[in-house]
Amino acid sequence: MSLLNRTKDLNYGMFDGVRTEDQAKAARLLERIYHKGQDKAWDGKAELEAALERHGGIQLDPERASAICRLFAVIFWGELAAWQISGELAAKLVPLEAKLAATSQAHDEARHFYVMHDYLALLGHTPGPLSPAPAKLLGGIAHADSLAKKLLGMQLMVEPIALTLFHIIRKQKTEPVLCDLLELYIRDEARHVALGVQYLPELIAEMGPLELLDLYTWQLRAMKLQIQGLKEMEPDFRTLGVEAREVFRIGQGKQLAAVEEMQALLPSSLPVMEMLQRWAEFHLELDFPETDHEGTVKKWAHALECALRGAETVKADVAAERARKDTAA
Repeated sequence: MSLLNRTKDLNYGMFDGVRTEDQAKAARLLERIYHKGQDKAWDGKAELEAALERHGGIQLDPERASAICRLFAVIFWGELAAWQISGELAAKLVPLEAKLAATSQAHDEARHFYVMHDYLALLGHTPGPLSPAPAKLLGGIAHADSLAKKLLGMQLMVEPIALTLFHIIRKQKTEPVLCDLLELYIRDEARHVALGVQYLPELIAEMGPLELLDLYTWQLRAMKLQIQGLKEMEPDFRTLGVEAREVFRIGQGKQLAAVEEMQALLPSSLPVMEMLQRWAEFHLELDFPETDHEGTVKKWAHALECALRGAETVKADVAAERARKDTAA
């Protein structure tokens, strides 16, 4: 195919149409993401070498090294998925500013991928295939049938969980070289969420009721896969002194904050926040119960109660009942 014929794929309507005030503001924010990404770009090879020299190499006992290798193999393949998805978004999103933001993210994700590869190689680890839940989650985002699902899945669901894990690993001071690298990852990832927050409302505003139902049903399935993935990784979290429940709880807070910010830009409000919270509470109590329950029926009943009434309300009622019994005794 000649270069001349290929121009038929170019979207000459990129600058057509009139933007609302909110859309114009979002566009300016997205354009700044690209330029900030250029200003904040870092040399992965140089930063890894500097961290190794600063800390005298990687200091880990075999058990913790194995746990880090397994956990960050998921991050490793997640960075590749994010690289591929952001590259696709850069090609398919129409507005200039959204293209720029997605292009900036693709550049960041490529750096994150090769740096994590080099770090894991120093531990003697070459990541193998993902376990079922993370593989299904990332595959579902990569092969989603709409750009809205790709933005929602990667920018507003996966990125907040990854950010949470990075923050917790740094707080635990798990391994100095990794912690130094994750500080740089965090700076980049925080920008990526903004693409979903600022541009997704424009895509959602064009959807009909059935499309919206499909989108949010898809999100609920993806959230379930996230919880299953954390369950699969729970033994390695425990080895590093991290609670998988805490990772999801904090990550969920970041997800909901991003969704709430995104919803504020929509012309009408939908009861999405409440739906997501109730769904998350139900599955969180099933997979990561804070207390042991006698039998499956009681476990499901407690999870359903937490979904309907809120986990904090249920816990407060349980504590009050225990106090009442102690006083009566």
